Amino acid sequence: MEEHTDVAQAARIARRWPVVSASVAVGLVVLLGVIIAFRPTEPFAIDAEWMGEIVEHRSPFWLGLSLFFNYAGGGIIGSIVIPVLIFLTLLAFRRPWGATYFAIASILSVLCVQILKVTVGRARPTDILVQSDTGSFPSGHTANAATMVVVLGIIFPRVWVWAAGAAWALLMAFSRTYLGAHWLSDTIAGLLIGSGIAVIVWAPLAYRIARERLAPHPFFLVKPKPIPEP
Repeated sequence: MEEHTDVAQAARIARRWPVVSASVAVGLVVLLGVIIAFRPTEPFAIDAEWMGEIVEHRSPFWLGLSLFFNYAGGGIIGSIVIPVLIFLTLLAFRRPWGATYFAIASILSVLCVQILKVTVGRARPTDILVQSDTGSFPSGHTANAATMVVVLGIIFPRVWVWAAGAAWALLMAFSRTYLGAHWLSDTIAGLLIGSGIAVIVWAPLAYRIARERLAPHPFFLVKPKPIPEP
């Protein structure tokens, strides 16, 4: 019994630091948003320099790749079709808590991004190549990608899942600046707030998600060992 309590306490402590780090990340995004709100039409020096390099080195190959990420990460496909497919796939793999986690994290990420967009009111770059709504800070495409990557990485903790997810999120961030839809700082904020919210939502569901992952499954040949309750 004492051993069970010690393990449960260790599990709670293990969750604490990721949540603290995620909260700090979200707080930094809010602080950056406050700073930008006082200068909504003036990009930071690093934003202007990065955008200058992007515009100077645009090419058909990167334009095509960036347009793909533009459609895959936003609009009806990125905002509805792909999330619904992921949700249904998780249910099909008997991950109801994982599906719930994905839904809650995705919805909260979108809500926080939209609130910041309206509140901060940052102007988009003038070299934009696609049609976008008002409000440049933070990048919704990048936040959505970061949330999806962290959620799937937690549900399916495999190196290849994290590696593929990291590549997807970083390419999404790059594509947003390449198309002139966002400043560099917008995409960094999107990565921070998307991943931060995913970790914060994970904490209260961590035990259920882990238990679900280790539960007997038709694809498992050996019954996994149960984990103690926190």
